[in-house]
Amino acid sequence: GVVLPILPTTPFLLVALWAFARGAPGWAERIRRHRRFGPMVRDWEERGAIPRKAKATAIVFMAGSWALLAFAAAGPIVLGATGAVLATVAVFILTRPSG
Repeated sequence: GVVLPILPTTPFLLVALWAFARGAPGWAERIRRHRRFGPMVRDWEERGAIPRKAKATAIVFMAGSWALLAFAAAGPIVLGATGAVLATVAVFILTRPSG
């Protein structure tokens, strides 16, 4: 996921960690000890925490995506459904502890 443009890295990293934990525990431990990703992964595993900067970035990009969709003259059903999904995800993100 790191080398794919537009797609977020986090879900790929968490799935990789989950799979490695079951099939190759040594590799899972390497991810946990990684210089860049390790602290975020450990915070998520231990407390379900998301860094404040990541929270702010996610909220800003979700709001920007919704605004772009509104600017593109999407229909009210599409805007409402998309807004509901984005708002639900935003609430989830904001209610996680900060890492």
